[in-house]
Amino acid sequence: MNNGLTNSSVLSLAVSGTNLFAGTYGSGVFLSTNNGTNWTAVNNGLTNTIVLSLAVSGTNLFAGTYGGGVFRSTNNGTSWTAGNNGLTGTYVLSLAVSGTNLFAGTCGGVFLSTNNGTSWTAVNNDLTNTWVQSFAVSGTNLFAGTSGRGVFLSTNNGTSWTAVNNGLTNTWVQSLPSQARISLPELWRCLFISQ
Repeated sequence: MNNGLTNSSVLSLAVSGTNLFAGTYGSGVFLSTNNGTNWTAVNNGLTNTIVLSLAVSGTNLFAGTYGGGVFRSTNNGTSWTAGNNGLTGTYVLSLAVSGTNLFAGTCGGVFLSTNNGTSWTAVNNDLTNTWVQSFAVSGTNLFAGTSGRGVFLSTNNGTSWTAVNNGLTNTWVQSLPSQARISLPELWRCLFISQ
């Protein structure tokens, strides 16, 4: 395992078919086609190699970086292109896909792209904490985990947000189940399962 993975500081993972991608701290993205046994760096055009988040939408692979915004690859990481028009929060802590919508969680709130990351719009109405560390998608529900204000729910693609923290005693939410089909009680069980 991990042959060729020259950086063990793995910050993010994503799966596309039989391809497994790992985003690292300082060495960019690595690709494995054999369940992690062997890895190859795939960073051509990726000018920021601190990869905090990864997401897959169809044949598109997105990488959220530390200060460099979002990059997109349409060829499994062989080449990358930055797409940051309108993305004023370039520290991209989290990414999520909901249908044809791509969401970026940043230190400056949530941004929405409807054109595969080419352009972005801030969607932060009623989001009282704009440090968005994580997302989860369940049908038309988009959950955002924040630093210090708990979890927020949007049912309209980020147009508005509502805090949903009843029973959540720790409001520093580092991670949420990715792309999960979950109800709200199940979400809280997942959040507290390790405590």
